[in-house]
Amino acid sequence: MINNSSEEALVGQLRSGDDNALRLMYSRYIRYLTAVCSRYISGDEDVRDVLQNTFLKIFSSLDKFEFRGEGSLKAWISRILLNEIITFEKQNQKLDFVELNTETMDTPDEDPDSFDIPPEVIHKMIRELPDGYRTIFNLYVIEEKSHREIAQLLGIKENSSASQLYRAKAMLAEKIRNYKSDQ
Repeated sequence: MINNSSEEALVGQLRSGDDNALRLMYSRYIRYLTAVCSRYISGDEDVRDVLQNTFLKIFSSLDKFEFRGEGSLKAWISRILLNEIITFEKQNQKLDFVELNTETMDTPDEDPDSFDIPPEVIHKMIRELPDGYRTIFNLYVIEEKSHREIAQLLGIKENSSASQLYRAKAMLAEKIRNYKSDQ
């Protein structure tokens, strides 16, 4: 029997080929991975495809996983998912970046007050951002990656990352202002 609270026990069972462990791992992480994936990819069919590829990669790479304490399995599968998302977006040419001259960009207004907007509405607003903007926004704001790390991940210049984030924030701020004015 697998201890539901221990990643280490789950990994041991997975490595021994226990089919119940495969089902437990899937059920334990599918909601989390779906939420992360849907922050980057807007089409539900595409989200399912990326998740399927992610789980195939996870299950075929378990021998490479090193347990480093509780939470390390979740972090490891999250990195695999992020790599699959970026691969998907590159293969499907979803990332279209426009480099802006940072000297000519207006200074952004203060971030709009969004505390009273339901999380699902904010999530929908983020999903509506153009693919490149949404990816940079998520990598920077949610995953806390630096512009240098984002540039390396996506094969772009750091300036491109910064300008896409600027544009994403401006678009999101406009969506928030419009939502608030409609309420």
